[in-house]
Amino acid sequence: MPLLSALAARFRAERPFDGLTIAACLHVTAETAVLVRTLRSGGASVRLAASNPLSTQDDIAAALTARDGVEVFAKAGVDRDAYYEHIELALGADEADGPDLVIDDGGDLVSTLHTRAQPAMLSRVRGGCEGTTTGVLRLRRMAADGTLAFPVIAASDTPVTRLVDNGHGTAQSVIDGLLRASGALLAGKTVVVAGFGACGVGIAEFARALGARVMITEVDPVRALDAVLRGFLVLPLADAAPLGEVFITATGSADVITGEHLAVMRDGAILANAGHFDVEIDVRALAAMAVRVDPDVRPHADAYELADGRRLLLLAEGRVVNLVAADGHPPEVMDLAFGIEALTLAWLAGRPERLPAEVHPVPADIDAEAAGMVLAALGTKTDSLTPAQRAYLASWRLGS
Repeated sequence: MPLLSALAARFRAERPFDGLTIAACLHVTAETAVLVRTLRSGGASVRLAASNPLSTQDDIAAALTARDGVEVFAKAGVDRDAYYEHIELALGADEADGPDLVIDDGGDLVSTLHTRAQPAMLSRVRGGCEGTTTGVLRLRRMAADGTLAFPVIAASDTPVTRLVDNGHGTAQSVIDGLLRASGALLAGKTVVVAGFGACGVGIAEFARALGARVMITEVDPVRALDAVLRGFLVLPLADAAPLGEVFITATGSADVITGEHLAVMRDGAILANAGHFDVEIDVRALAAMAVRVDPDVRPHADAYELADGRRLLLLAEGRVVNLVAADGHPPEVMDLAFGIEALTLAWLAGRPERLPAEVHPVPADIDAEAAGMVLAALGTKTDSLTPAQRAYLASWRLGS
């Protein structure tokens, strides 16, 4: 993770987080540990909770506590109540103990801070970062409702993040998790990808590259047109349900695959979710329809037998498959995503004035700086504009 390594060296010299507490709700993995150590190198006190109990690596949590003095509130496999208790512990007991900055993955930390914390604790927060599309959608709804109390930077919305994190990292790791959990051969199979956003595009392209016949379902006409022009078949999910052999949800919405769709799926259909929360596949409806459930027919794969004898294979309990059944994004991907968030937090910490309490984009120069640092680490060089080219691009008077 060369970008975070370079930033750690810079932060040790500049100390952008001296005296500040950062509350984080992230997947507790080795890559996250590198981010936490980078923030610590800049002087931050970090309290970490897990954004998904099924992705938590207990050895990583223990190492951060023992070796780095980080307060980690996370344990693999905890229930919903313990999950939110850990988030509250990461936020602190009161205003004096509350965070100055937050970094979230899915929006649960920010949501909890707004619904359960004291108002004085909210006023202390200078700002934060959100690393997922799902979380950004929640934050924008909070801002529209007038309930968002501090500025949050949408780290998932930068051109670099959409390209690398969504288009490559999510796509590769979702397919990896699907293959590990199911053991299926994708070549020749009909794969239905629900959602053709930045993540869905990558998943569809990766599945097609492995020889699958890929169908797309969408609610957005612009995205649907994009899928058609890329050569994918676009149709309603109700029409795709009896045709598909593998289903992957990547919408950020709820109730995408419902009992109506499950009722007409083929015997042996595989269900996987790439969205952050386990609400895209209606697992309750699937359980209600089943006359028998065979858990862990393979690691992270449960077989649901229906009354007519059909069996549907649910991966990762309907949770985010790339982090439950596989290792999530490769380190190179998380290096760039976390590097953008680290640079953004340092930018927020150093601002003399507080931004309005809205969802803001990552400053373009931060996105470009992160990409440039990664290219430098890879030994890749780019061209530079000449003075004449800069003048041409800056003037509307110059034509042919």
